[in-house]
Amino acid sequence: MEDLKEEKTVVLIKPDGVKRGLIGEIIGQIEKRGLKIIALDMIWATKSQIDAHCPKDEKWIRRLGEKTKATYKKYGFDVKKELKTDDSEKIGRMVRDWLIDFLTSGPMVKMAVKGIHAIDMVRKLCGNTIPAFAEMGTIRGDFSVDSPAAANRGKRAVHNIIHASENPKEAKHELAFWFSPEEIHDYKRAEDDIMF
Repeated sequence: MEDLKEEKTVVLIKPDGVKRGLIGEIIGQIEKRGLKIIALDMIWATKSQIDAHCPKDEKWIRRLGEKTKATYKKYGFDVKKELKTDDSEKIGRMVRDWLIDFLTSGPMVKMAVKGIHAIDMVRKLCGNTIPAFAEMGTIRGDFSVDSPAAANRGKRAVHNIIHASENPKEAKHELAFWFSPEEIHDYKRAEDDIMF
């Protein structure tokens, strides 16, 4: 079993977070939690990079479409009238394209983060992926109010400031995808002996 203190995850501060000047705030939140930033870089991702980053799995795309349809239904909007289809897979692909457009609309900051339960801790700091439902005190809860209803009607991705790997498998893939081994630098934090 891997040492829990060695868990790594990937964080992307999305173009809305960069443009709003939240880079320092987000890094501060991560470091205050006792996690280490072991790689950091500003990039302007290409469409091919984001296409490779985003899942292409049919199940994931269909689920994205179903969630979008559920949002339309919840707010009384006619999905077929607005999107010209009610096919979950087609809608999921449409939403995925909106996400690619959004993530290539400006610079992002990519980070590798390491520490105890890094994946779960960073996701907890981020808050619900839907900012309108994120708890106050989380990054999304404090700095965004966007919702799928507003985004879908605007035919765009939800502006939710930050991405964090969802699970160990995704973290492993994203670390290898976004960082070369030479870009990752480990070190001992001053409080390591106190906290652990």
